[in-house]
Amino acid sequence: MRGARLSEAVWGYGFAFVPFAVFGLFFIYPFIYAVYISFFHWGILGKQPGASGTYNYSKVLHDPVFHIALKNIAEYALAVVPLEMALGLSLALIINGKIRGRNFFRSGFYFPSIASSVAITVIILYLFAPHGPFNTFFGFSTDWFGSASTVGWSIVGLNAWTTSGTVMIFYLAALQSIPEDVYEASALDGAGSWRTFWKITFPLLRPAHFFCLVVFGIGALKLFDQSYIVSNGTGGPNYATTTPILYIYRQAFANYDFGVAAAAGVVFLGIILVLTVAQWFTIGRQEAG
Repeated sequence: MRGARLSEAVWGYGFAFVPFAVFGLFFIYPFIYAVYISFFHWGILGKQPGASGTYNYSKVLHDPVFHIALKNIAEYALAVVPLEMALGLSLALIINGKIRGRNFFRSGFYFPSIASSVAITVIILYLFAPHGPFNTFFGFSTDWFGSASTVGWSIVGLNAWTTSGTVMIFYLAALQSIPEDVYEASALDGAGSWRTFWKITFPLLRPAHFFCLVVFGIGALKLFDQSYIVSNGTGGPNYATTTPILYIYRQAFANYDFGVAAAAGVVFLGIILVLTVAQWFTIGRQEAG
């Protein structure tokens, strides 16, 4: 019996070791290595003679382009996350109702979330080009993704549409967990549809609100692919599509200054951690209570 338990434990730890090893190799080790090289002048051939210590951090924190990147991503996150949640909740409410072809609509709403973001962005760039089908049909002449005044909002709309399907899935699961007797009691009290939603459904979805706010908020802060494709990797026009991740990418693979890129990554990670902790103490603790 003791030998069987020992054998079971060995097999259990063996299976657990594999994912832990993969996580350590591809996540923990690169993070530690990035922190290490952030304190040196690190080029494409490794450590180079030059300033070391906290010089890279000082350079990042005093770089106006990095400040613009933080401003851009803050504005983007504040715009796209509420829009994603509103669209996702609206779709979940539609799908949760007794409508014909519900499974078809569920798949259709979710499809943009699983499609390639690169492919979707390329198609949208064609459709919304200055002389593309959208402008031609409606008689516009706006360069939606080429003007500094409109490119940010265009990316917000693009990502809100592609991500709302995933948000819908989380809200749909939360809606289906609400007991039916709550709605039956509301109907007996004579509450209308809007009052039932605002007084019963919406408050009972608070755990889902918090989950979506944290998960998709962090996802919004990591915006890279759309800003890279739209600007061809430059962050233009006029730094309007420059994000912290694109800034890190350009420092590493355009300027070949891996030390500065690593320092920017560590700084941005610290910002995300601070925001996550702040969300926990302001909203998350209420949900836990």
